[in-house]
Amino acid sequence: MKQLGQVCAALRRKNRVHSALLAGCCFFSVLLITAYGIMMRSPTILAVLPEGGDSRKQVLMIFVMAVIGCAMFTVYASGLFFRHRSRQTGILLALGASRRQLRRQLNRELAVLAAVSCAAGAVLAAPLAWGIWQLFRLFVVDSAQMTLRFEPRAWAIALGFSVFVAVLLFAAGGRSVRRANIIETVQEVHRSEPIRAVPRWYGPLGIFLLAAGGLLGYLAPSVFVNLLHWYPPAGLSGLFYLPALAGLYMILLHTVVNGWRARHAYRDLIATSMMKFQGRQTVRSMLVMTLLLGGGLFAAFYTPMIGAGSMLSYDARPVDYAYHFRADQNGPGKTQVEQLADEYSVALTSWAEAPMVRLAVDGSYQVEEEGPLGTTWRSVYAEQAQSVLVLSESGYRALTGQSVDLTPGQAAGVLDASGNGQGRFEPDATLFTNPLTGQPLSVTPAEPLCHDLLLGCYVLDDGDWAALSDGLTGEWREQMVFFNVENEEDSYPFARALFDRIVDGSGPEVAVLDGWDPIVRQRYLDEEGVYFLDPDQAEEANFPRMDYSQRDSSDFRLYWQYMPRFRVLDKADFVRTTAVFLMLFVFIGVLCLSAVIVIACTRCMTIALTSRPVYNDLRRLGAPGHYLYRSARSQVRRVFLTPALAGSGLILGFYLLILYFNDNRLTAGELAGLGLCLGLTAGVGALLWAVYRLTLGRVCAALDIRR
Repeated sequence: MKQLGQVCAALRRKNRVHSALLAGCCFFSVLLITAYGIMMRSPTILAVLPEGGDSRKQVLMIFVMAVIGCAMFTVYASGLFFRHRSRQTGILLALGASRRQLRRQLNRELAVLAAVSCAAGAVLAAPLAWGIWQLFRLFVVDSAQMTLRFEPRAWAIALGFSVFVAVLLFAAGGRSVRRANIIETVQEVHRSEPIRAVPRWYGPLGIFLLAAGGLLGYLAPSVFVNLLHWYPPAGLSGLFYLPALAGLYMILLHTVVNGWRARHAYRDLIATSMMKFQGRQTVRSMLVMTLLLGGGLFAAFYTPMIGAGSMLSYDARPVDYAYHFRADQNGPGKTQVEQLADEYSVALTSWAEAPMVRLAVDGSYQVEEEGPLGTTWRSVYAEQAQSVLVLSESGYRALTGQSVDLTPGQAAGVLDASGNGQGRFEPDATLFTNPLTGQPLSVTPAEPLCHDLLLGCYVLDDGDWAALSDGLTGEWREQMVFFNVENEEDSYPFARALFDRIVDGSGPEVAVLDGWDPIVRQRYLDEEGVYFLDPDQAEEANFPRMDYSQRDSSDFRLYWQYMPRFRVLDKADFVRTTAVFLMLFVFIGVLCLSAVIVIACTRCMTIALTSRPVYNDLRRLGAPGHYLYRSARSQVRRVFLTPALAGSGLILGFYLLILYFNDNRLTAGELAGLGLCLGLTAGVGALLWAVYRLTLGRVCAALDIRR
């Protein structure tokens, strides 16, 4: 007579396909979350993602979406496993096994399955992340900054998610044994999870809620901060996205139950009915796929958006070379530049330079206060709120060639070439002050000027400029230089040498971030005793430290206040400068897209296994092969097509929303980037279509369908 253990072992061998499916789902979920987590917490990545910055928030948001998606995927896989396992439970109960014995056997099996799959996923995540990273370094760009480092504490993410998976399996397993009934358990495998009748207005209402929720969720933080002067608790703003999630769920329900072709409802009656009777599982899978695909595309869009915008902005610069340096530094003048150009056989075709001074201007700044509702802020006016660089009108004419005629007492701010302050500059100063002598000058704002390379500067009448600059020392004076060269696209060696000359001629006192401001610094020192952007404080405040020895790093190239703008250098080194950003978001996109493909294929094969009896009955009733094929294709197509359309449409709309509300316009660079994003979306769609065709072939083979 066989023992219970032998019977269980025999049943496990018979049902090893379902066990392997559950183990594979757990393995893939842990692998994805762990690989993402260790990349997200890597010191290499954190070094270029400023604390509180938009890039870090995007990475965290996509990570949360991935965790939710993988958690739902694991819940679905475990539910499917225990449904098929219910028949084995019924057989053992019928043979006289006690629930305690079944629970012990099941827990032993689940412990092995969870330990092996989760451990394998956690262990293989690091080689996966490292391998993808090295391929990027090999085929795209490599630099010292691209050396990938792992933070051991990042494996806490793997441990946490593995614990969740284990707890889920044991809880679901205990529940399945505890609620076991011999008759119902034997019949459980034949049960479905049908969805009740869904009105056809679910679809249009879902689309409305999706759009409204996305708009509310995006605008809510701005309303809180700008109108209510309140920084809401973390997560509160996210609640406003819930209507979008509800709308997405309604769209998927409508797709599964009703479809979108009302005129041809009876044409796909069999396929629609089969999907409806597996509706809950199908909708859950499609929701997870939509979230992951949206997150993956959101990450993948980073590269074309930043690339297109940057390249267009480089090409739009009015001069080939522009740089500025403080008067107390050893910056290169015209003679030194010409000598360096001769060494590299580069001919200068034009040269313009003009002095600038740094003056204090009036304005308002924010003061944060803690209250019963959290952090609020109020606006405080100051006659010396910040500093700006100021040109004389003759200096502006010399640099730009533009005609400008200001009367005494007028000040003109400089916007970009399209007349926009890019959301960070408003030319509304009415009081200029010499920071050393305290001499003030009240001004009337004049019509703004436009120049891309002088955005954020002011221009004063020559007499006013001379009077206000009197008494300023070298640290408050700067020199701006513009020049052009012949065959600019071939002048990279010269541009690199000049860049090194500028950096080598700069002292530690100008190794500061682009946001460093001497007027703001003095206010912080008076009020708090420290200034968070000073070089010795920046790292504590999670800002990068400017290090001349790391002049090729992303931090230095992106954030040094005196970084020169050489078109040929910026274009050639763009990928190197932003390599870590690009690699991170490409990595995220690859992982999320892989998860979508795995979930879609798994769900379609599950539909095939569950629907086999129905297709066998249809075949006995005389249904032709092409009808069976069309029915199977309809189900597989919905699993792939609906999440693809919903996820890509959702994220394209959300991206458009972000770009527009950044500065209430869409620039040429942003439109070009959106065009590339559409192309990328089409490429992802083509990949999903290829996977869909392969999956459809496997489903038809599993159902023995021949056209």
